[in-house]
Amino acid sequence: MDARWMLRRVYGADHDDPDPGPRPGRAYVELVGGALDGLLLDVTGWTDQDLSAGAPLVTEVGRYGPGGRVVYAPRPGDAGRWDWQADIPG
Repeated sequence: MDARWMLRRVYGADHDDPDPGPRPGRAYVELVGGALDGLLLDVTGWTDQDLSAGAPLVTEVGRYGPGGRVVYAPRPGDAGRWDWQADIPG
């Protein structure tokens, strides 16, 4: 696991989780830009097709508030980073 990720928060971790960071043996991508900038997304077990498609992620802090989603997609040439694409309603 990349050492720079050890102090980072994983998307979906509870705000009161005493250890919201990455876990050994899991695979992560870094979310870049948008409402979830800097968070890690656990992609353990995702297929190549899932990984290439990106993901709409539920968030309360995007343009559409609670229930809204932010879309992230893999950065061309850097599979470890997913770039923000859009905010969409839930």
